[in-house]
Order: sequence, then structure tokens, then C-alpha cells
Amino acid sequence: MSAAEGLTTSERELRARLAAHTKWAHTDPVEGTARARATFLASFLDEVDPERKLPEGERLRRAENARSAHFTRLAYLSAKARRREKAAKNATNAGTGTRRSPTTRSCTSDVSQD
Repeated sequence: MSAAEGLTTSERELRARLAAHTKWAHTDPVEGTARARATFLASFLDEVDPERKLPEGERLRRAENARSAHFTRLAYLSAKARRREKAAKNATNAGTGTRRSPTTRSCTSDVSQD
């Protein structure tokens, strides 16, 4: 039986958080993530020029645009999801007669009451 089998989800999360904080307390973040960043950039280079036929400057320019498109797509999808969630929440509140002013925010409005 491994040590992880006897842990709850919360305990596993805390253990993972502890390991991450310990690692970053002793590691330069730029150095520690260099390989991951290089791999991430390589994925965009592969996307725009898989056969490596373009001149280096053009490959890099296209890869940067592919990277920008990737993050713009993520931002778009995130905004779309937030809009859907807000509409669903407003529909739920409309059924209860509860209505908040658009300029007033509750500190607990985004916290689950599980």
C-alpha cells in the first residue's frame, strides 16, 4: 500500500502544494521552467513549419503569432464561459426575485457554499 492511498483529496492537495512551495523556495523559477517553456515554444514552431523549410526569422515570427492566437483563443473561451455563467446565475436569481445592483459586488458571491 502506497502512502498516497491513505490520504484524502485535501491531504493530497496539501502535500502537492507543500512540495511545490519547497521546490520553488530552492529553485530559480526561470531556470526551473526553461525546459517547459522551450517545449511549449517548439510546439508552435512545429505547428507553423513542421518541415523546417522557412527561414529562422519567419518561423519565429509565425510561431509568435500562433502563440498569440492560442492565448487569445483561451481568453475568448474564458470570457464566453464567464458570460454563460453570469447569465445562468442571473436566470436563477430572477426566479427568486433577488437582484443585485450591477455596481455592487458581494464578497461571497463567487464562493461555493458546499
